[in-house]
Formats: sequence, structure tokens, C-alpha cells
Amino acid sequence: MVHVLVRHKVADYNRWKQAFDSHLNTRKHAGETAFRIFHSVDDPREVVLFFDWESVEQARKFMNSDDLRKAMQQAGVEGPPDVQYIEDVRTVHRSAAD
Repeated sequence: MVHVLVRHKVADYNRWKQAFDSHLNTRKHAGETAFRIFHSVDDPREVVLFFDWESVEQARKFMNSDDLRKAMQQAGVEGPPDVQYIEDVRTVHRSAAD
């Protein structure tokens, strides 16, 4: 599994979120297995996405697709996104007992 970290600014979060949600099946069929959405505490228009993908090849193919570029433009993404492909090296989950 590979993760994709995407950071970009949007003109209007609600408009962007609606477009993002409508693209769910497209991402799923392209190999996405999970996602998380974050936004800056100082600027809610700054969105950070954390995706899980079945493979880096599938993730790169999707992230570089014309379909995604068009969808992002229609959703009000401002400027090019910052996209990083990353892998788990170590995970630690803490509990109150630690």
C-alpha cells in the first residue's frame, strides 16, 4: 500500500467538498482504498488530503489524469496541487495506558 499526500487551496470549501464526494466512485475504481480530509486551522480553504492506494502505479496514474485535472478545476482548486507519494516506515498508536 502507498499513501498520497495532496495539499492545495480551494475557492470555496463547500463547493470543493461536494465535487470531491461526487468523485468517490472514480477514485475507488482507480485503486483508492481510504482517505482523510484536513484543513488548516488558520485558513479552511487550505485543504490537505491523505489517501491510501493499492499501488503507487495506480496512484500516479490517477493523480496525473486529465479527468482529475478537469474535476479539480471545476471544483475550484486554486493553483497546482502539491502531491507526495509516501510509504509507512513505522506506526505507533498510543493509549492512555502508555
